[in-house]
Amino acid sequence: MKVIKYLLVGFVFGIVLTKSEAVSWYRIYEMFQFQSFHMYGIIMTAVLTGIIGIQLMKRRNLKDIKGLAIEIKDKEQGSARYLIGGVFFGLGWALVGACPGPIFILLGAGFWSVLVVLFGALFGTYLYGVLKDKLPH
Repeated sequence: MKVIKYLLVGFVFGIVLTKSEAVSWYRIYEMFQFQSFHMYGIIMTAVLTGIIGIQLMKRRNLKDIKGLAIEIKDKEQGSARYLIGGVFFGLGWALVGACPGPIFILLGAGFWSVLVVLFGALFGTYLYGVLKDKLPH
């Protein structure tokens, strides 16, 4: 029964991203070519929603589903790793036309070629897990 609420949130997430055209390769292409504000508007809305949500959680000392206090740790100092990670993420996003969330939405919509992208994302995650102790953090 607990799984149903997660599936419901996933379906709603997929519908919202599909209806807002955030999963459209053409919209992503327009964004990276600086031809349209559409995707930047979606991203800014998500960032603002996240900022407001985090502030509400911190100020009201909200608890998680198990009744435990939600703790959000500060990020460690150092901008190089965030810059390098962002460049890799952005390059992957620009090359394949999808970030991790829309991969599953596109698969659900029947775009089977996205299986190659999913494999690449999973392989990259696995590779990071293997190499993380050797990488500068």
